[in-house]
Amino acid sequence: MRLLLIWLINAVALLAVPHVVPGIAVDSFASALIAALLLGLVNTILRPLLVLLTLPVTILTLGLFILVINGVLFLLVSAFAPGFHVHGLLAAVLGALLYSIVSWLIAALLIERE
Repeated sequence: MRLLLIWLINAVALLAVPHVVPGIAVDSFASALIAALLLGLVNTILRPLLVLLTLPVTILTLGLFILVINGVLFLLVSAFAPGFHVHGLLAAVLGALLYSIVSWLIAALLIERE
């Protein structure tokens, strides 16, 4: 049940991002659900591998390169999710950052800690 709630929270956060970041569009709530699911899968499977492979660059940039990795993964998901469009790496980086912040805030307000 908790996983389903987090998935819905992420979809709502994804719907909020296009209102702030130009260059990102979400066609419908169903598109947001699919994109949120794909973002979760990509962040679970690919992100740790990319962070490990780019560790020297991440250390040199004092961790800021992780923002670029998040943006690239956000852009990657937009290539596979129907109805989720990201135009450009800058929009992807800003969108990924805002998506993370909004979903964290909503989850912090709605989900009780165990």
